[in-house]
Amino acid sequence: MALQPTVSTASPVDTRPVIACFGDSITAGLGVDPELNYPADLQHELDKRGYRYRVANLGVSGETTKDGLARVRQVLARKPELVIVEFGGNDGLRGLPVEDSQQNLLAIVTALRQGGANVLLVAITLPAQYGSDYIGKFEAIYPSVAEQAHVPLLGFARFSKGLFSQPSNVQDDGIHPTAAGDAIIAKNMADQLAPMLHR
Repeated sequence: MALQPTVSTASPVDTRPVIACFGDSITAGLGVDPELNYPADLQHELDKRGYRYRVANLGVSGETTKDGLARVRQVLARKPELVIVEFGGNDGLRGLPVEDSQQNLLAIVTALRQGGANVLLVAITLPAQYGSDYIGKFEAIYPSVAEQAHVPLLGFARFSKGLFSQPSNVQDDGIHPTAAGDAIIAKNMADQLAPMLHR
């Protein structure tokens, strides 16, 4: 009796370099279908532009910079080539000391770089009701960390370009993007990432 050839049912190994989107609810896609959050849209955008990368969504809603720092090893375990760091919003919304947030964010970026990953730091701002003094100190965290850690910074204006042009781009809380807003963020992100990527 002739032996039948065995057919492997194992999925092919994905060897594309990993881009890890590491952050809080904006990264996780709070209130948005998992297939329509910004990391998912970023994957589609990079595919469309001819970049061969695998985007991993490592966002967790509600996390502060302290929580993010505790997860750095989990991120590095994915062996990412690039990590997009988006933290700080929950620190600001809770009125946490700006100095602590800055220290945690610097530690996150430093640990990722020491682990072999390139880093893009994303700047976040706060609603106007938090007051110009606190908001000013909060916003200053990001350029300071980027300069100290020698990493590129995606400023909030570029990150959110076009996001607030239509009310339908933002959820009712005025903070989190809708699916349409996430698509805008993904395009802005892809534009910023292009010089850092290879085909």
